Amino acid sequence: MKLWLAAAALTASLALAQERGSAVSTQVRVVGEVQRELSLDVDALRSLASRRTFVQERGYGGVRLVDVLQEAGIRQDARHALRRTYVIATASDGFKAVFSWGELFNTPIGRGVLVAYERDGTPLRDGEGRITLVSLADERPGTRHVKWLERIEVRRVPE
Repeated sequence: MKLWLAAAALTASLALAQERGSAVSTQVRVVGEVQRELSLDVDALRSLASRRTFVQERGYGGVRLVDVLQEAGIRQDARHALRRTYVIATASDGFKAVFSWGELFNTPIGRGVLVAYERDGTPLRDGEGRITLVSLADERPGTRHVKWLERIEVRRVPE
């Protein structure tokens, strides 16, 4: 019985490892209520960081989410559209984190939300994906740490 349980645990661990391995993100798409949809790999993020602001905080290196959103251009085709705008960051394993436009652009939290591609000067490993989103100013760390980031979607709350 113990041998069977050990074999089952090993099989489950290997399956989870394969699932995680297939979840590694190598690019992130920016879609939704934007003027230009973007598809950014690490090199494109580095290029964006050189034109905007490269941020290195708590060991993470990357570009601010607000800079990525400004590069895509958030549509403002209706009165008070930005007040109703929110951003969903989605990982390849389905994990999601949500930010309001006001939170990102009008509070200190926004300055600490990074689309990161390195840590301590080295590229992120498969455990975080090649691209991750981290909110460094949150009081409870980890709740909006999106490993394996693959999609940033800009949406609006209906009027």
